[in-house]
Amino acid sequence: MLRLSALYRYPLKSGKAETLQQIGLDKLGLDGDRRWMLVDEASGRFLTQRAVAKMSQLSALWNSSGGLTLSSPGYAPLDVALPGSASELRGVTIWRDTLRVPDAGDEAAAWVSEFIGKPTRLVQLPLERARTTEAGYGKDDDKVGFADGYPLLLIGQGSLDDLCTKIGRPMEMLRFRPNLVIEGAEAFAEDGWKRVRIGDVEFRVVKPCSRCILTTIDPQTGERSPDREPFATLETYRKTEKGAMFGQNLVNDGIGRLEVGMPVTVLE
Repeated sequence: MLRLSALYRYPLKSGKAETLQQIGLDKLGLDGDRRWMLVDEASGRFLTQRAVAKMSQLSALWNSSGGLTLSSPGYAPLDVALPGSASELRGVTIWRDTLRVPDAGDEAAAWVSEFIGKPTRLVQLPLERARTTEAGYGKDDDKVGFADGYPLLLIGQGSLDDLCTKIGRPMEMLRFRPNLVIEGAEAFAEDGWKRVRIGDVEFRVVKPCSRCILTTIDPQTGERSPDREPFATLETYRKTEKGAMFGQNLVNDGIGRLEVGMPVTVLE
Protein backbone atom coordinates (compact mmCIF):
# COMPACT_ATOMS: atom_id res chain seq x y z
CA MET A 1 0.00 0.00 0.00
CA LEU A 2 1.21 3.48 -0.85
CA ARG A 3 1.20 6.09 1.89
CA LEU A 4 2.36 9.63 2.53
CA SER A 5 5.44 9.14 4.70
CA ALA A 6 6.73 12.73 5.05
CA LEU A 7 5.64 16.33 4.52
CA TYR A 8 8.06 19.24 4.14
CA ARG A 9 7.55 22.96 3.76
CA TYR A 10 10.07 25.68 2.90
CA PRO A 11 8.59 29.05 3.95
CA LEU A 12 11.63 30.89 2.50
CA LYS A 13 12.84 29.86 -0.94
CA SER A 14 16.15 27.98 -0.48
CA GLY A 15 15.93 28.26 3.32
CA LYS A 16 15.76 25.43 5.84
CA ALA A 17 13.01 22.82 5.59
CA GLU A 18 10.19 22.54 8.10
CA THR A 19 9.03 18.97 8.85
CA LEU A 20 5.25 18.75 9.23
CA GLN A 21 2.75 16.15 10.43
CA GLN A 22 -0.19 17.84 8.71
CA ILE A 23 -0.84 20.90 6.57
CA GLY A 24 -3.54 22.55 4.50
CA LEU A 25 -3.34 23.22 0.77
CA ASP A 26 -4.18 26.40 -1.13
CA LYS A 27 -3.95 27.21 -4.84
CA LEU A 28 -0.13 27.41 -4.60
CA GLY A 29 0.48 24.03 -2.98
CA LEU A 30 1.15 23.63 0.75
CA ASP A 31 -0.08 26.57 2.82
CA GLY A 32 2.79 29.01 3.26
CA ASP A 33 5.31 27.08 1.15
CA ARG A 34 7.93 29.30 -0.55
CA ARG A 35 6.00 32.53 -0.10
CA TRP A 36 9.15 34.45 0.96
CA MET A 37 12.35 35.00 -1.00
CA LEU A 38 15.66 36.82 -0.78
CA VAL A 39 16.68 39.07 -3.67
CA ASP A 40 19.76 41.09 -4.53
CA GLU A 41 18.96 44.68 -3.58
CA ALA A 42 20.42 46.21 -6.73
CA SER A 43 19.11 43.84 -9.40
CA GLY A 44 16.07 42.26 -7.72
CA ARG A 45 17.33 38.85 -8.83
CA PHE A 46 16.48 35.91 -6.57
CA LEU A 47 19.08 34.30 -4.31
CA THR A 48 19.35 30.56 -3.63
CA GLN A 49 21.76 27.98 -2.22
CA ARG A 50 23.17 27.48 -5.72
CA ALA A 51 25.17 30.68 -5.24
CA VAL A 52 24.87 31.12 -1.46
CA ALA A 53 25.30 27.68 0.14
CA LYS A 54 24.97 29.08 3.69
CA MET A 55 21.26 29.73 2.99
CA SER A 56 20.83 26.06 3.91
CA GLN A 57 21.47 27.16 7.51
CA LEU A 58 18.89 29.98 7.42
CA SER A 59 15.74 29.09 9.34
CA ALA A 60 12.65 31.06 8.32
CA LEU A 61 9.48 29.85 9.99
CA TRP A 62 5.94 31.20 10.00
CA ASN A 63 5.14 32.56 13.47
CA SER A 64 1.91 32.82 15.45
CA SER A 65 1.37 36.45 14.43
CA GLY A 66 1.29 35.51 10.74
CA GLY A 67 4.77 36.76 9.90
CA LEU A 68 8.17 35.12 9.58
CA THR A 69 10.84 34.46 12.21
CA LEU A 70 14.40 34.48 10.84
CA SER A 71 17.16 32.70 12.74
CA SER A 72 20.56 31.12 12.21
CA PRO A 73 23.42 30.08 14.51
CA GLY A 74 25.28 33.22 15.60
CA TYR A 75 22.46 35.61 14.71
CA ALA A 76 19.74 37.02 16.98
CA PRO A 77 16.29 35.87 15.81
CA LEU A 78 14.13 38.48 14.09
CA ASP A 79 10.33 38.51 13.80
CA VAL A 80 9.24 39.97 10.47
CA ALA A 81 5.64 41.12 10.03
CA LEU A 82 3.66 40.06 6.99
CA PRO A 83 3.81 43.07 4.63
CA GLY A 84 0.53 45.00 4.59
CA SER A 85 -1.42 46.25 1.59
CA ALA A 86 0.41 49.60 1.78
CA SER A 87 3.87 48.02 1.66
CA GLU A 88 6.34 49.09 -0.99
CA LEU A 89 6.35 46.84 -4.05
CA ARG A 90 9.74 45.69 -5.33
CA GLY A 91 10.47 44.45 -8.83
CA VAL A 92 12.01 40.96 -8.63
CA THR A 93 13.21 38.36 -11.10
CA ILE A 94 12.96 34.60 -10.56
CA TRP A 95 14.26 32.63 -13.53
CA ARG A 96 12.46 34.18 -16.53
CA ASP A 97 9.63 35.72 -14.53
CA THR A 98 9.60 39.36 -13.51
CA LEU A 99 6.99 40.55 -11.01
CA ARG A 100 6.31 43.16 -8.35
CA VAL A 101 5.83 41.91 -4.80
CA PRO A 102 5.70 43.43 -1.30
CA ASP A 103 9.02 44.20 0.40
CA ALA A 104 9.34 43.17 4.06
CA GLY A 105 10.99 46.43 5.17
CA ASP A 106 14.37 47.82 6.20
CA GLU A 107 14.82 45.94 9.49
CA ALA A 108 14.43 42.59 7.74
CA ALA A 109 16.69 43.81 4.92
CA ALA A 110 19.45 44.73 7.39
CA TRP A 111 19.27 41.26 8.99
CA VAL A 112 19.39 39.32 5.72
CA SER A 113 22.07 41.63 4.28
CA GLU A 114 24.34 40.87 7.23
CA PHE A 115 23.65 37.15 6.86
CA ILE A 116 24.23 37.04 3.08
CA GLY A 117 27.13 39.51 3.16
CA LYS A 118 25.79 41.97 0.58
CA PRO A 119 22.75 44.28 0.25
CA THR A 120 19.72 41.98 0.16
CA ARG A 121 15.96 42.39 0.49
CA LEU A 122 13.31 40.01 1.82
CA VAL A 123 10.10 39.88 -0.23
CA GLN A 124 6.77 38.10 0.19
CA LEU A 125 4.24 36.75 -2.30
CA PRO A 126 0.52 37.30 -1.70
CA LEU A 127 -1.78 34.76 -3.37
CA GLU A 128 -3.07 37.31 -5.88
CA ARG A 129 0.44 38.03 -7.21
CA ALA A 130 1.35 34.39 -7.93
CA ARG A 131 3.22 33.40 -11.08
CA THR A 132 1.93 31.07 -13.80
CA THR A 133 3.66 27.70 -14.18
CA GLU A 134 5.79 26.88 -17.21
CA ALA A 135 3.89 26.96 -20.51
CA GLY A 136 3.42 23.60 -22.20
CA TYR A 137 2.92 21.65 -18.97
CA GLY A 138 -0.23 21.40 -16.90
CA LYS A 139 -3.05 23.92 -17.36
CA ASP A 140 -2.82 27.55 -18.45
CA ASP A 141 -4.16 28.80 -15.12
CA ASP A 142 -1.88 26.72 -12.84
CA LYS A 143 -0.16 29.03 -10.35
CA VAL A 144 3.04 28.85 -8.29
CA GLY A 145 4.64 30.96 -5.55
CA PHE A 146 8.42 31.33 -5.35
CA ALA A 147 9.13 27.62 -5.99
CA ASP A 148 11.27 27.13 -9.10
CA GLY A 149 8.48 26.07 -11.43
CA TYR A 150 5.63 24.16 -9.81
CA PRO A 151 3.74 24.17 -6.50
CA LEU A 152 4.71 20.69 -5.27
CA LEU A 153 7.50 18.14 -5.58
CA LEU A 154 6.87 14.44 -4.90
CA ILE A 155 9.60 11.81 -4.46
CA GLY A 156 9.21 8.10 -3.77
CA GLN A 157 11.23 6.72 -0.85
CA GLY A 158 12.04 3.73 -3.04
CA SER A 159 13.73 6.05 -5.56
CA LEU A 160 16.01 7.52 -2.89
CA ASP A 161 16.82 4.03 -1.56
CA ASP A 162 17.81 2.95 -5.07
CA LEU A 163 20.04 6.01 -5.51
CA CYS A 164 21.73 5.49 -2.12
CA THR A 165 22.46 1.86 -3.02
CA LYS A 166 24.19 3.00 -6.20
CA ILE A 167 26.17 5.72 -4.38
CA GLY A 168 27.16 3.32 -1.60
CA ARG A 169 26.20 5.55 1.33
CA PRO A 170 23.01 7.07 2.73
CA MET A 171 21.79 10.44 1.45
CA GLU A 172 19.22 12.56 3.21
CA MET A 173 15.92 13.10 1.39
CA LEU A 174 16.09 16.82 2.22
CA ARG A 175 18.95 17.26 -0.27
CA PHE A 176 16.19 17.03 -2.89
CA ARG A 177 13.74 19.36 -1.14
CA PRO A 178 10.48 17.47 -1.75
CA ASN A 179 7.13 18.48 -0.28
CA LEU A 180 5.65 14.98 -0.38
CA VAL A 181 7.43 11.66 0.19
CA ILE A 182 5.60 8.46 -0.73
CA GLU A 183 6.55 5.03 0.56
CA GLY A 184 5.45 1.60 -0.61
CA ALA A 185 6.25 2.04 -4.31
CA GLU A 186 9.11 0.59 -6.34
CA ALA A 187 12.00 2.84 -7.31
CA PHE A 188 10.91 5.53 -9.76
CA ALA A 189 7.32 4.25 -9.94
CA GLU A 190 6.29 7.92 -9.74
CA ASP A 191 7.76 8.48 -13.22
CA GLY A 192 4.74 6.66 -14.67
CA TRP A 193 2.00 8.35 -12.64
CA LYS A 194 -0.33 10.95 -14.16
CA ARG A 195 -2.83 11.57 -11.36
CA VAL A 196 -2.80 10.63 -7.68
CA ARG A 197 -5.13 11.15 -4.74
CA ILE A 198 -3.97 11.74 -1.18
CA GLY A 199 -6.81 12.01 1.33
CA ASP A 200 -9.55 13.92 -0.49
CA VAL A 201 -7.25 15.91 -2.77
CA GLU A 202 -6.32 15.00 -6.34
CA PHE A 203 -2.98 15.98 -7.84
CA ARG A 204 -1.79 16.09 -11.43
CA VAL A 205 1.75 14.85 -12.13
CA VAL A 206 2.88 17.41 -14.70
CA LYS A 207 6.63 17.10 -15.24
CA PRO A 208 9.74 15.32 -13.95
CA CYS A 209 12.11 17.45 -11.87
CA SER A 210 15.52 18.22 -13.36
CA ARG A 211 18.14 18.31 -10.61
CA CYS A 212 21.12 20.61 -10.15
CA ILE A 213 24.25 21.11 -8.09
CA LEU A 214 22.12 22.21 -5.11
CA THR A 215 21.64 18.50 -4.28
CA THR A 216 25.35 18.31 -3.37
CA ILE A 217 24.82 20.63 -0.36
CA ASP A 218 24.38 18.81 2.96
CA PRO A 219 21.22 20.37 4.47
CA GLN A 220 22.55 19.81 7.99
CA THR A 221 25.97 21.44 7.57
CA GLY A 222 25.74 23.57 4.42
CA GLU A 223 28.89 21.86 3.10
CA ARG A 224 29.16 20.69 -0.50
CA SER A 225 30.05 17.05 -1.22
CA PRO A 226 33.66 16.93 -2.48
CA ASP A 227 32.70 14.03 -4.79
CA ARG A 228 29.61 15.89 -6.16
CA GLU A 229 27.23 13.25 -4.82
CA PRO A 230 24.37 12.53 -5.22
CA PHE A 231 24.37 14.59 -8.44
CA ALA A 232 27.29 12.67 -9.97
CA THR A 233 25.54 9.30 -9.66
CA LEU A 234 22.19 10.72 -10.79
CA GLU A 235 23.86 11.84 -13.99
CA THR A 236 25.05 8.28 -14.69
CA TYR A 237 21.59 6.74 -14.86
CA ARG A 238 18.88 9.41 -14.69
CA LYS A 239 20.19 11.84 -17.31
CA THR A 240 17.96 13.04 -20.15
CA GLU A 241 18.37 15.82 -22.68
CA LYS A 242 16.66 18.09 -20.13
CA GLY A 243 18.86 17.10 -17.18
CA ALA A 244 19.17 14.44 -14.49
CA MET A 245 15.63 13.68 -13.31
CA PHE A 246 14.64 12.86 -9.75
CA GLY A 247 11.13 13.43 -8.43
CA GLN A 248 7.92 14.65 -10.05
CA ASN A 249 6.36 18.11 -10.09
CA LEU A 250 2.71 18.16 -9.05
CA VAL A 251 -0.22 20.57 -9.14
CA ASN A 252 -3.08 20.14 -6.68
CA ASP A 253 -6.60 20.26 -8.12
CA GLY A 254 -8.53 21.64 -5.19
CA ILE A 255 -7.73 22.40 -1.58
CA GLY A 256 -7.91 20.29 1.55
CA ARG A 257 -5.62 18.88 4.21
CA LEU A 258 -2.76 16.40 4.13
CA GLU A 259 -1.48 14.31 7.02
CA VAL A 260 1.47 11.96 7.26
CA GLY A 261 0.26 8.36 7.03
CA MET A 262 -2.57 9.07 4.59
CA PRO A 263 -3.07 6.44 1.88
CA VAL A 264 -2.04 7.38 -1.65
CA THR A 265 -4.04 6.17 -4.65
CA VAL A 266 -2.66 6.25 -8.19
CA LEU A 267 -5.63 7.22 -10.37
CA GLU A 268 -3.82 6.95 -13.71
